[in-house]
Amino acid sequence: MQKRQSPNIPAIRLLVLSAVIATMPLSVPAQSAPAQAPQNSHAKSYGGGWECDYGYRESAAACAAVKVPPHAHGVDYSSGHGWECDRGYHENGETCAAVIVPANAHTMDTSYGRSGWECNRGFKEMQGACAAVTIPAHAFRVEGSYGRGWDCERGFQAKEEGCVTVDVPANGYLLRDGNTWACERGYQRANGACVLLAIPDHGYLETSGTSWRCDRGYVKTDSSCSALVVPMNAHISNFGEGWECNRPYQREKDKCVAL
Repeated sequence: MQKRQSPNIPAIRLLVLSAVIATMPLSVPAQSAPAQAPQNSHAKSYGGGWECDYGYRESAAACAAVKVPPHAHGVDYSSGHGWECDRGYHENGETCAAVIVPANAHTMDTSYGRSGWECNRGFKEMQGACAAVTIPAHAFRVEGSYGRGWDCERGFQAKEEGCVTVDVPANGYLLRDGNTWACERGYQRANGACVLLAIPDHGYLETSGTSWRCDRGYVKTDSSCSALVVPMNAHISNFGEGWECNRPYQREKDKCVAL
């Protein structure tokens, strides 16, 4: 009769333990909980995180109430301190001070003008006051916070505190701005005059009308046009001011040689 073998208990226990471990879920590292939104805040309309409610500003991860000083009102801007001064007042540190409006001026919104005011029509700011604009002869009034308050009429140009006639030379004309001039076609500006352009033989006036170029096959040399010397086995280039070798020749200095 064959003797029965006893089971290997340690091996069986090892197999059972391995099966149990295989069925266990893998451990996941603990995630840090998202930062809790403070009081008087709400979730952002896009992205993650939070932002303070209207009338509050973020300070040390909390939302602190905006302290609006007298003569000011709250604003819903993400930047700044959350308030602006009322009309007739301007910001002075953390307070709103009354705008002192000089004579011949009126108040402006605090974000515009100079310290909450600007001069009336016909006046301009000078050292914190509003001085009357004196319009010289041949000038007209212009509005604006900057400048002298007037411009010269067409044909005149500003000089010091007045308007002087624009001196247009012969063969010149007044430009569209009305206070500068240019030379007519075929003339060139030189020393305050319009000088006739001397166009040499085989030359022509450029489109601009103030300079000249040489005809095709000629090269500009000082004040004349010299014929272009084209070697054998070459032709005038597309621009007409040089030459290039025919195929299959290759340029070598001033001639075309076979490859």
